[in-house]
Amino acid sequence: MNPAADRAALAAMLERLLPCVEVPYHLMWIDRIDALKRERGAVIMAHSYQSPEIFHGVADITGDSLALAQAAADCDADLIVMCGVHFMAESAKILAPHKTVLLPDLEAGCSLAASITAADVRALRAAHPGVPVVSYANTSADVKAESDACCTSANAVQVVEAMGSDKVIFLPDRYLGRWVASQTEVELVLWHGTCEVHETFTAQQVRHTREQFDALVVAHPECAPEVLAEADFVGSTTAMGRWLARERPQRVAMVTECSMADNLRDQFPQVEFIKPCNLCPHMKRITLPAIHAALRDLRHEVVIDAGVIGRARAALERMLAVGRREAA
Repeated sequence: MNPAADRAALAAMLERLLPCVEVPYHLMWIDRIDALKRERGAVIMAHSYQSPEIFHGVADITGDSLALAQAAADCDADLIVMCGVHFMAESAKILAPHKTVLLPDLEAGCSLAASITAADVRALRAAHPGVPVVSYANTSADVKAESDACCTSANAVQVVEAMGSDKVIFLPDRYLGRWVASQTEVELVLWHGTCEVHETFTAQQVRHTREQFDALVVAHPECAPEVLAEADFVGSTTAMGRWLARERPQRVAMVTECSMADNLRDQFPQVEFIKPCNLCPHMKRITLPAIHAALRDLRHEVVIDAGVIGRARAALERMLAVGRREAA
């Protein structure tokens, strides 16, 4: 290993992905965080929507919300700093209850997770007796604990069909739910939640992007149906990366959170990324100074009631079991 060469390579990467005037400031914080991380024996995890200085600069493990939660359970470290939003830190704690999980900013929430409560799930069950509940990963631990299974946007169809029921309560994202309903014969009872990032995209924006830039369009299924109808590909954050690796388009517009494209640009330098994107205000509450403070003070530990952990873990494990059957 050559630390000087590694730091130079990181600086060069960040200068490609960020305004160059910001890079020295970020490098100062990255050095401080790396030192504290070694001292604490911590692992830093970052979601794909984190800014490049976090995603590439300090994260040891990156990925979507499920991949990060699984990594929390599998990694050797007893201290985890989750660079994501609150439900992601909760999911990591659920799958690794014996570990300390820190969230750099407790205000890093999620409009989807905030759209439904455990009491709402119980009311849905009462209104639809015997109908299983599948909850999207973008939900609180309390909601997961009231669910039969969890899912991600990548495996939602498979999890819904694995319930073995003609009808499934699917929550909380109504747009993701409508997309899943179009892919299966299972009848879905939907909730009214939406993602504040993805719900603001419009079909007109997509058409303008394609016409103006001659770009292929990929969209996240949390977008409205009329947006998805205009897209060349619809898929999860992980599926988008696989699509890029397979198709290698000359020009692509990613209809999702802005930092997703920023972080993929280094992996696909031959692709021109057009950015009809929106920033997640909650993801952007996670900053390098906040990560440093979390490590320094061991602050904002995620604590969940043991009973909630047990029931929520069962819902997550049922989803993981579906994945294992699909892979077999």
